[in-house]
Order: sequence, then C-alpha cells, then structure tokens
Amino acid sequence: MATFKISEVRSLGCASRMQKTASMALNEAVRAQTTAKTYDIFLSHAFTDAELILGVKVKLEQYGHSVYVDWIDDPQLDRSEVTARTASRLRERMNCCRSLFYSTTESSSKSKWMPWECGYVDGKQGRSSILPLTDTGVSIFKGQEYLGIYPYITEAPIKGQTKKILWVHESSDVYCKFTEWLVGKRPYKH
Repeated sequence: MATFKISEVRSLGCASRMQKTASMALNEAVRAQTTAKTYDIFLSHAFTDAELILGVKVKLEQYGHSVYVDWIDDPQLDRSEVTARTASRLRERMNCCRSLFYSTTESSSKSKWMPWECGYVDGKQGRSSILPLTDTGVSIFKGQEYLGIYPYITEAPIKGQTKKILWVHESSDVYCKFTEWLVGKRPYKH
C-alpha cells in the first residue's frame, strides 16, 4: 500500500497536458456550464500545484472515478480572492460530489480555500479524506494538526491480485475500499 508519489503524478500531468486537444477543451467548457453532473471526488488542492493535480486527476480517473477540479471544470472561477460568488459556486460543486480528497503538499498549508472545502464536505456528508502526495510514496500517513482527524487515501492491490485500487485508512490496520466508503461503510480493523 502506498501514497501517491509526486514524481509519478507530475509525469501524468505533463503527459495529459501535452495530449490535450481542441475537442477536449470544448468538452471542458461545456462541463463548466452545468452543475448537474455528479462527481465521485472533489479534489481540494493548492492552485500552485496545478501540474501535479492534473496528474492526480488523471490517475484517479484511471481508477474509474470522476473527479472535479475547479480550474478545469469551472475555469471562470477566480480562487485568488475569497469572494461570496466563488464560495457559492464551490458549494454547488461540493454538493454534487460524493467525497473530497484534500491533497497534501508543501503548498497546501498556504491555501485559503482548502480548510474551508474540507470542513464543508465533512460537515455535509462526512466524506472528507486526505490524499497524501509524497516524494517517496511512503505507505503510512500521519496528518498534521487537524488533518489527522480525517482518514487518508492509499493505493494497493486486493490480496492475491495485482491490480491496485483505492483504500480509505483510519490507521495502517483500519481501512476499507474507497468504493465501499463512498456508500457509507466505515473503515474496519484487519
């Protein structure tokens, strides 16, 4: 079991950006006009990590999950300032997401929006979790400050298989499949 490795997701982000076509840009613009779409994951992140986050989005989508990223799905938003209009739009989008992943990097502690997003989804749905992004891909996450109260995400195969899936951990031996957690199952001791 491992966390998401920064070098791996950064490479995915670079490759994805290189492959972007005009039709993909048009599809993103159309998606931005509708709030009715439901997503599995609201990807909370620091905008300064954009290239890295694009790679995380690609990787999560490779697992078969739909992912909301504000500057992709709502490019008209200005997150550089905290405004009622931006907060309202983000609330609408968070209400259309089944969970939130709080992407931890060196930049995340400087974000004005991330703590608010995490608390909003936690209070509304109880489905906020931490997505550790590390240089080493170390398997055990210890949250700093209030982040330690949330479960964290790892990727690992099911016993006896090679294909990896996402897991939600409360500790190294208390966890469940992400797909189960999305529908209300709590992590349990293994």
